[in-house]
Amino acid sequence: MVLSEREKQILYLISMEMTNEEIAQDLFLSRETIRSHRKNIMVKLKAINTAGMIRRAYENGILKISI
Repeated sequence: MVLSEREKQILYLISMEMTNEEIAQDLFLSRETIRSHRKNIMVKLKAINTAGMIRRAYENGILKISI
């Protein structure tokens, strides 16, 4: 699966517990655009919820755990 750079950026911000509204403000995008990206990410990662999306991103090396 291939995520765009924008999708990866949004995925990272979601993993940092930011809301759609916070992400939209941070990236100067609309909430609807963030919702659309989030939906596309979930489809690409075959996730049914946010926790699954983050888990699959880590499993596939898209997100990395830093301690």
